[in-house]
Amino acid sequence: MDDAALLNLAADLARQAGAVILTIRARGFDKSMKADASPVTEADHAAEALIVAGLRRAAPHIPVVAEEEIAAGHVPEQADTFWLVDPLDGTKEFAALRDDFAVNIGLIRNGRPVLGVVGVPAQGELYGGIVGLGAWKRTAAGESRISARRVPAAGLDVIASRAHANDERMAAYLAGRTVHSVINAGSALKFCRVAEGVADLYPRFGRTMEWDTGAPQAVLEAAGGAVRVLETGEMLRYGKPGWDNPHFVCTGLV
Repeated sequence: MDDAALLNLAADLARQAGAVILTIRARGFDKSMKADASPVTEADHAAEALIVAGLRRAAPHIPVVAEEEIAAGHVPEQADTFWLVDPLDGTKEFAALRDDFAVNIGLIRNGRPVLGVVGVPAQGELYGGIVGLGAWKRTAAGESRISARRVPAAGLDVIASRAHANDERMAAYLAGRTVHSVINAGSALKFCRVAEGVADLYPRFGRTMEWDTGAPQAVLEAAGGAVRVLETGEMLRYGKPGWDNPHFVCTGLV
């Protein structure tokens, strides 16, 4: 399968997983806590089972690194090319019955995201892209190309994590910049808002894992933006020990 076919596969699985998640939300669900104190629900497990089975059936040669499998101790052998799957990014938002949770499926090759999809099922949105070839957004109205923007004259529209809305590091980071607005949201949707030119900057100081960022980074980079490590300015890379990310910042066109 070429990259276009792999992107279509990921998009179809994200759409299917989103439908499963919404069905579970509609009938009710229980929440439990994992060993790292993060929440997990039936929807996380059901969506991951669907996605992982679909990826392994269609592309058995590509290993899958999936959040709930990793939590259960199922770690694949290291490879140059692998999928990163977060079946329900923003479980806190989902459990609180908010709409800004996402389904992330991204492909990593030699440490870099090359393609990815981010489904936002409660808002009827699906984002996708191949780095170097462009990005798109699908809604009930159809598919349209998206691209990051240059910062408007009025200043930066900043999007920040809802869970870290009062982080003092954000105020320090923004000091001296012309800021037009700051809004808070959950999940990988924040990357996508930068990718589609609704926001300009997303600094992240809280902990994230590679499956949180692989797919949306691919979408943002396909749209012309960038994801860089805060301390060094280097592009955020993948296949790191423990799958932990450093602090990073997402930007549009510069």
